[in-house]
Amino acid sequence: MVIVDNDRPRDAQTLPSSADTLPQDSAARVRTLEQVVAHQAALLEREDEVHRILVRVVLAGGSLHDVCDAVAGFFGGAALVTTTDGRVLAIAGDESEVERVRALPCFDRTGRLLVESEPVGERDGTTTGAEPTRALVKIVAGGSDHGLLGAFSPDAALTPTDVHMLERAATVAALAITKEQAVAAVEGKYRAEFLRDALAGRAGESGDAVSHAASLGWNLARPVVVVVAETDENDEQTTRSPEEVRGLQERFVRAWVQAVRARDASVPVAGFSQEVVALLPADPTASADAVMRTVADIAKVVRGDGGGGRRSFSTGVSRPITSVGDLPAAYAEARKAVHVGRQMHGESALTHFDALGIYRLLALIPDGADLRRFVDESLGELATDDSPENEDLRRTLSVLIDTNINVAETARQLFFHYNTLRYRIAKLERMLGPFTTDAQLRLTLALALRIHQMRGI
Repeated sequence: MVIVDNDRPRDAQTLPSSADTLPQDSAARVRTLEQVVAHQAALLEREDEVHRILVRVVLAGGSLHDVCDAVAGFFGGAALVTTTDGRVLAIAGDESEVERVRALPCFDRTGRLLVESEPVGERDGTTTGAEPTRALVKIVAGGSDHGLLGAFSPDAALTPTDVHMLERAATVAALAITKEQAVAAVEGKYRAEFLRDALAGRAGESGDAVSHAASLGWNLARPVVVVVAETDENDEQTTRSPEEVRGLQERFVRAWVQAVRARDASVPVAGFSQEVVALLPADPTASADAVMRTVADIAKVVRGDGGGGRRSFSTGVSRPITSVGDLPAAYAEARKAVHVGRQMHGESALTHFDALGIYRLLALIPDGADLRRFVDESLGELATDDSPENEDLRRTLSVLIDTNINVAETARQLFFHYNTLRYRIAKLERMLGPFTTDAQLRLTLALALRIHQMRGI
């Protein structure tokens, strides 16, 4: 007979488990089943927790940073949202983890995620050295691809269940992006209209324009330079569909807006057709080189090493101005710098208006055939690239003219022996005439050499 102590709490009584009453092999199977059930219960509990957190983010109208912060909390590491071409829109997590993530080889020197080499979905489940395991999922809304949501775990490998939870978070990120784009579209419309009026001289008195700009979050009460960035691909002659062209231009504008605002949120910046215009603050006493370094840093971020499907673009910079009334002239300078700079240096050119020199006048000639004839008549057989020797002789001629026919200095710059250079001068004079003694001929040849360097003539 079994005696049960009824005064003992029920949960403290010794009761046989289901596994204790079964044969050994059956008991093992039961314990395995109990472990599976417990594991699934833990996963469901975690998914329920993730669901509650994401719902709170949605109801609070959370931003992309809020989404990243929640995802970073799930996995104890860092999380980020990027555009389809890899520009980081938001990143969150412990500061040390964020620094580790940014130092990973999956980011280039501009901070862009190398999306073209990063797989979407679960990665290799092993963690090597200090590199955290990571997973990326697409952010899709309304059939449009808005970018990627990534999770970086410092310890455990990310499982298919983790990726599934990340996909649920990507849905919330899609809502946040859609909301931000809708707000930005409305704000961008009014800002772009105002900036277009200011660049055309239709913004009214300077005081009124400065006040209106301030109401839009822009600062025009300081000296600025006008920066114009224009895609090198001619959208009017492209084989791309209108939808693709529009999407690429919107991406181009967003890249510039993000890069500029990361430095100064009060800088006016907007996109028009094939170009983006920004009014960067500039010290009127600063050198052109100092201004160009700032613009080059921004352009480097926008370009992102050209990866992720980014199109090449050329950039022009005006002289500094101190009044809103000078904006139309500065805008014309920046546009001229873009177009002439592309002719001088090719695609991806970065040109200051003051660096155009004689090219400013040459660009005014609408007929490239006239320029080509002038080059052919002035340089003769040197105008062609039929042989490598022609290019070499043009280089020698250019340095000679730049040094005002200083033979010793030319030989030093070209690393030629003095007698070798004398031989070349004699050969050039047989081909072109006595340019060493004829100043007018030197001027003609110098102009022809400059035109020869221009593209599209």
